[in-house]
Amino acid sequence: MVKIGMIIGERYEIIEKIGTGGMSDVYKAKDYKLNRFVAVKVLKQEFSENANFVSKFRIEAQAAAGLMHPSIVNVYDVGEENGIYYFVMELVEGITLKKYIEKKARLSVKEAVSIAIQVSMGIEAAHNNHIIHRDIKPQNIIISKEGKVKVTDFGIAKAATSNTITSNVMGSVHYTSPEQARGGYSDEKSDIYSLGITMFEMLTGRVPFNGETTVAIAIKHIQEEMPSPREFVPEIPISVEQIVFKCCQKSPDRRYQSMSELITDLKRSLMTPDEDFVKVVNSEEEGSTKMISDSDMARIKKQSKTRDAMDEALHLRQEKDVKRDAQRSAAKKRYVVEEEEEAEDPEEEYEYEYEYETDEDDEEEDNYGSGMEKITTVLAVIAAVLIGCIVVFLVGRAVGVFDFGKEKVPAEEEQGEKKYVEMISVEGQNVDDVKVALLNLGLTPEIEYQESTQYEQGIVISASVKPGTMIEEGENVVLTVSAGSEGVEVPDVVGMTEAEAVAELGKKGIIVNKTEGYDEYIKAGDIITQSPKAGEKIAPGSAVTITISLGKDIEKVRVPDLMGRDEEEAMALLVEAGLQLGVVSTVNNENVDLTGLVCYQSYSVGAYVDAGTSVDISISLGPIQATYKFTGEISAPTVEEDPNYRSGTLVTVTVMADDGTQLLSTQSAAFPIQQQNITGIKSSTGYILYQYVNTTGDMIAEDGSTVAGSSETKEIRRPITFTPE
Repeated sequence: MVKIGMIIGERYEIIEKIGTGGMSDVYKAKDYKLNRFVAVKVLKQEFSENANFVSKFRIEAQAAAGLMHPSIVNVYDVGEENGIYYFVMELVEGITLKKYIEKKARLSVKEAVSIAIQVSMGIEAAHNNHIIHRDIKPQNIIISKEGKVKVTDFGIAKAATSNTITSNVMGSVHYTSPEQARGGYSDEKSDIYSLGITMFEMLTGRVPFNGETTVAIAIKHIQEEMPSPREFVPEIPISVEQIVFKCCQKSPDRRYQSMSELITDLKRSLMTPDEDFVKVVNSEEEGSTKMISDSDMARIKKQSKTRDAMDEALHLRQEKDVKRDAQRSAAKKRYVVEEEEEAEDPEEEYEYEYEYETDEDDEEEDNYGSGMEKITTVLAVIAAVLIGCIVVFLVGRAVGVFDFGKEKVPAEEEQGEKKYVEMISVEGQNVDDVKVALLNLGLTPEIEYQESTQYEQGIVISASVKPGTMIEEGENVVLTVSAGSEGVEVPDVVGMTEAEAVAELGKKGIIVNKTEGYDEYIKAGDIITQSPKAGEKIAPGSAVTITISLGKDIEKVRVPDLMGRDEEEAMALLVEAGLQLGVVSTVNNENVDLTGLVCYQSYSVGAYVDAGTSVDISISLGPIQATYKFTGEISAPTVEEDPNYRSGTLVTVTVMADDGTQLLSTQSAAFPIQQQNITGIKSSTGYILYQYVNTTGDMIAEDGSTVAGSSETKEIRRPITFTPE
């Protein structure tokens, strides 16, 4: 257990807790060895006790420690102490991109593209070092107080891939790529997909796919087409929208192949945003998900059923005609098989055309016609068998049967117009593995827990569908999973506030996943539903998904452009749009043209907000005027300034700024003049003016005569530089 004040690794003193997540807690610490503040991320107990996870975490975190880039939160150290696994990172003071988006509703196009470029450069550096993030999302992107964008949690994301997508350890499923949702292989292009989803959220203020459960959202990533960002924000340029589309292609092969390609297009979009230069594969031509037509499927089945009969006929024909075929092998006959197919598109119609061409010699045709007719038949049968095999292979590949290196999925069984799959055996298997397998089959897993002394925690006891049963795609399969001998009973949190629900579930050691939804009767912030339901037994450390009410689904209106308007004009525009004027403040702004006008509005132009929402504005006071100060004592004129100056002479001292402002005027015969503290000076330089009269008394000459004394008016200017305030 980490406590405030304890020292980890004999050098890091824990000062305060600054953040928490599904996988770890983050603390601010003092590194006494290098005398600097750092962030220490400590794995939560449930992960520290998982030997497999810890092993992966060590390897990946150490690899991440080798990354050094301005757009990456750098990892300094990795260690373990008394069962506490931690790694030490650069301390970045700022907010996550997620909170920044929530604060601004949505970002401007230029700001979103600029952030995307910085994130891409950080990810590119990682990819060049063969490190894949696997969990790119706004929550893992930090904007510092200086405006720098940094990506965090490199290394730890890969270690977490052994967990299912339904766990908040893996972060939100809203940003996961289709291949990750399937539980398949992920690479650099998976990060590109997740970044595309993040760009979508920056530009629109929402994610493209949402649902009641993480499984439902994952299925949408796999099956549904990406919505257009311009449906929500029409002002988004065509080039930026196409960049998002290309990043978020279902097939990795159709995305950007590297971060450098993406960065190039992002930079170009800043210069020519309205130019349609991004090449995106038409989803209608080469869609990521294609179904085989009923006619094709029927033909394939027919060919499959008759294959044995065709083989037998072929064998008999070969025995009968082999000698005759040898004798006539010199005949100038050609057999042409024309085949039209596209290897990776099972929806394409396959047409087989057999053509028998002869020479113009009619006599040869008469002599050999009978034999060649038999040869043609044999060859046609062979061709049909081969083509049938090809079609079966393509179909099998489309549905996953021949996806070598991946888990095989039973082929679909056609029953009428519906698509059915064969239920697999799941009893005694790990629930995470089973969920991935069911998702690959096109089924939706649901989990319920029960105590068991027979099965270990997390092992599937039974399923609502028996193995071998043909079940329609998309159907739910309820998995009964062991909660161990001492399962945790899920408390009833429906109707509680979000804070109350999180606290109540936290008492039971339950991880909380959050979704949002509108409800006419439950006020905003209270819990609408929970899954699993109250009273069910789940394994300790399991997740419960709560749906938080957004209140009644009220009308959304667009925020007008208030920039450059005076306060009255801004109020009129807000009222016209169905909004209210909120807090009016004054701030300095470097743009002189905005002086006295709106220079800031709390919601971005074009953002959709609830009708009646208050919009805060700031009125510019103009650029910040730098000010200076004059401190210290004022000394007497020096010998260099006036060799004839005598101590005790009455001097008028004036301090002037170069803009003509008089800062001080006094008379003194005693120097130095006491400490001065003059502030608010608008000029950086000035001078001290000394004015006095030098006098000499009567003197006796050598001849004894008297020489009368003299007086001289003196004026000295001493340049000075004021200190900035």
